[in-house]
Amino acid sequence: MSTARLLAGAQLALAVLALSSCSSVWGCSDTTAKRGQAAVRVQVENASGQRLGVTAEVVDWRLAPHPQTPDAGDMVHFHFRFDGVDEYSGPAVDACAVDKKRVALGCLTVYSSDVSGPGGSGTGDDWLTVQHPEQVAGVLLVPNDQSGGRPTCERDPKDGGGPHPPEPASVGDQL
Repeated sequence: MSTARLLAGAQLALAVLALSSCSSVWGCSDTTAKRGQAAVRVQVENASGQRLGVTAEVVDWRLAPHPQTPDAGDMVHFHFRFDGVDEYSGPAVDACAVDKKRVALGCLTVYSSDVSGPGGSGTGDDWLTVQHPEQVAGVLLVPNDQSGGRPTCERDPKDGGGPHPPEPASVGDQL
């Protein structure tokens, strides 16, 4: 066998090895969903933008001191409802207290698995801490399901990747 043929074969073998060792990284891609339109009542959607058949709604809200920490001042106490949840789905959405311009003053994620009720519906309540409670004009829900725990390409190049929900809503976000 000639030296030229050996070199060509070695180069081809190195190229194949290089490509095969990187192919899992090259084949892995993350996409992040755009944040959906926040509202009092939303249709929950997955990271691909498809509706899950679940509705989340803020039933009511009020400012009041939390019973366990009354000296901390007023907090936002709100009730929420999930409809259409089955035993296999457990979506979660961000709930945010907002001002008149729909700027988030405080947010947290509420989970449908924390409420239970007949026929796939349930009502729960939670508390939002805000720095200036007097500025609260309402409580809105963001429709993006935040329950998914899919690994990213960065954490797991072999099995990660695909669509991911947007970053959770936080103070200062325009909703």
